[in-house]
Amino acid sequence: MDLKIEEHKKSKKPKQGLAKWYFPLVVLGVYISVYFFAPEKMTPILNSFYSLLVQIAPIFILVYTIMFLANLFIDNKGIQKYMGEDAGIKGWIISVLAGIISMGSIYAWYPLLKDLQSRGVKDKFLVVFLYNRGIKLQWLPVLLLYFDWVYSITLLVVMAVMSIFQGIITEKLIHLSDTRTGDKV
Repeated sequence: MDLKIEEHKKSKKPKQGLAKWYFPLVVLGVYISVYFFAPEKMTPILNSFYSLLVQIAPIFILVYTIMFLANLFIDNKGIQKYMGEDAGIKGWIISVLAGIISMGSIYAWYPLLKDLQSRGVKDKFLVVFLYNRGIKLQWLPVLLLYFDWVYSITLLVVMAVMSIFQGIITEKLIHLSDTRTGDKV
């Protein structure tokens, strides 16, 4: 029985590796179709793509620079101490503050978060980071302008506190899923 499970896991891996290319290949196919069937629409599409690329390139460069420096100067023991299994309250505080001060497009942060996850950062802290990206200190004056300070501060505190509950719930759901599928017990 164990042999069948191991063979199934081995046979699944190549499919998962290929599956991540389906969407980009479909998009490429759409672009090629537009080029052949409506070439006049290709110029606006390429201009839009170029504009988006110019906007997100600096963010990607920043994130990959942070990843490079983190890999260079921060060891896995340090990461696991502050954001690993036994991190405690420091992990929660770091996650909340990092999410609040992070800037740029969220999808630019995904590679860094995946790298941190592979180095031992718990999923609950990644969830808290992502949740707290909704709190933007640079927009606090605008929030205060439209709403009073009691509402604004209450909203920000509730968001930060609820992010911790969201992290705990997500961690428990992931653990439940992993124990049912037998991936990582």
